[in-house]
Amino acid sequence: MDFTFTEEQQAAVEAAKAVFGPVAPDGVPSPALTPGAVADDFDRALWSKLTDADLLSLLLAPEHGGAGLDAIALCLVLRESAKALARVPLLEHTATAVAVQTYGSDELKEQILPRAGRGELVLTAASAGRTGHDPAQLAVSARRDTDTWILDGTQTGVPWAHNADHIAVPAHTPQGRTVIAVLPHPHEGLSLAEQISTTGERLGELHLDSVRLDPHQIIETDEAWDRLHQLLTTGTCALALGLGERVLQMTGDYTSKREQFGYPVATFQAVAVQAADRYIDLRAMEATLWQAAWRISTQADGALPTAGDIAVAKIWASEGVRRVVQTAQHLHGGFGADTDYPLHRYHAWAKQLELSLGPAAAHEETLGDLLAAHPLG
Repeated sequence: MDFTFTEEQQAAVEAAKAVFGPVAPDGVPSPALTPGAVADDFDRALWSKLTDADLLSLLLAPEHGGAGLDAIALCLVLRESAKALARVPLLEHTATAVAVQTYGSDELKEQILPRAGRGELVLTAASAGRTGHDPAQLAVSARRDTDTWILDGTQTGVPWAHNADHIAVPAHTPQGRTVIAVLPHPHEGLSLAEQISTTGERLGELHLDSVRLDPHQIIETDEAWDRLHQLLTTGTCALALGLGERVLQMTGDYTSKREQFGYPVATFQAVAVQAADRYIDLRAMEATLWQAAWRISTQADGALPTAGDIAVAKIWASEGVRRVVQTAQHLHGGFGADTDYPLHRYHAWAKQLELSLGPAAAHEETLGDLLAAHPLG
């Protein structure tokens, strides 16, 4: 079996390194130093560079101006973005565009995809539900009224909502089906309240009060939300992996230079063992990530549905990234908490990624349910 990445996927990595490599984590706004939100907008200059590198259209088909690549390529790029703490809605934007491309009406595709691929439209998705714990599709109701759809409800913690041009919102119908409303922003009946994430970024609490949409703005395919949610979750695992790898590298560099009793602390057995344990965490995070991304990309059969591999990946991502940053703080000593050093920023981002789209415990419950429904014989 050949586990190497394709030439196209490797080219995407090189393009991502060229874009994200010059980004200095020291220049990323710190939630510890900024009261309220760290900024009113995402990094538009970096967004423009992503556009120039054709990384915003990576998963779009050639007829929409894209490269036609898969979830694996997206995760490779996201991995690089997290190393630089890139403040851009790359995951949400790309995942929403893929949902529109795969399940949207021809009118919706024509309206959104070309401009989204060029970065002229910014897309995001609501996935946290009303409380952050309940299924997102249950937080908003959608009903058909002759030639329009009417939506009511609240979604919390919507990333980049204040700066997005369209927001993908899952909703449930009276018949118990799940649809996705692709909401223009601003729109009559749509309001946003500001929330602040652990990273200091602005999130939006989305309120819908009898919002009316045309039928072409509603994606009615039954599996559309599950597929969008799976891509968002797997992309979050890629971000956690990239962040963890950068943090462990920082820790290795620091402990190799920091001396006690005339020797680098990296040579002490207690330090080396802890770093080795975190390296094992990262390799497990990587293996489970690529399994999940491969299942999404190929829709290949497995012992469990694709959701099982995604749950395993998110369990490792949530627990692994938390352990990596905690060990890094410990091995850096007081220097790790110094706001003149970037590690505290990575710690804040890691906590956000750990809990985004469900902590490990939530995915352990999902995995248990899947194992009960699909016994491994």
